Amino acid sequence: MINIPNTLTLLRIALIPVFVIIFYLDIRLANIYACLVFILAALTDLLDGYIARKLEQTSRLGAFLDPVADKLMVAVVLVLLVQKHPTPLMALPAAVIIGREIAVSALREWMAELGARSKVAVSSLGKFKTTCQMLAIILLILEHSYFLIPTFIIGMVLLYIAAFLTLWSMFEYMASAWPKLRE
Repeated sequence: MINIPNTLTLLRIALIPVFVIIFYLDIRLANIYACLVFILAALTDLLDGYIARKLEQTSRLGAFLDPVADKLMVAVVLVLLVQKHPTPLMALPAAVIIGREIAVSALREWMAELGARSKVAVSSLGKFKTTCQMLAIILLILEHSYFLIPTFIIGMVLLYIAAFLTLWSMFEYMASAWPKLRE
């Protein structure tokens, strides 16, 4: 079903190659343009769910595509950031975040098959983690200091906070799913 929320989600997926191309452009301000594309994608993530609930346009397609679009964009950007800054300090939180997303997606899929998807529904901790993660990525894409604000350093700190929250939320999901998994 194509509706406004699903169109926004599809736009987010379509922005991934646009982001990649801009990220690699050898032009002045490419990082700012790439950051703007990422922010646009993040805004579509906020809007699609809100609009779906407000206009009562929720759908199975949207429920499937929305988390896929989120994870694709975040994974692609983190891989590009690790490629640009190939250090253990960048690779470790990126690997934790990407690995957690894969693990929790698999857990949600399995729990859905068991008829217990609500046991691993998105929590407020997950939303806070996502906020930290998005802010971190925005600052890391910007990279350079602006107005004496060390965006890259702040971005790295936020990325580690996001990685910690990522692990914490994963353990919470696992703990709530554990009784069902043991059956």
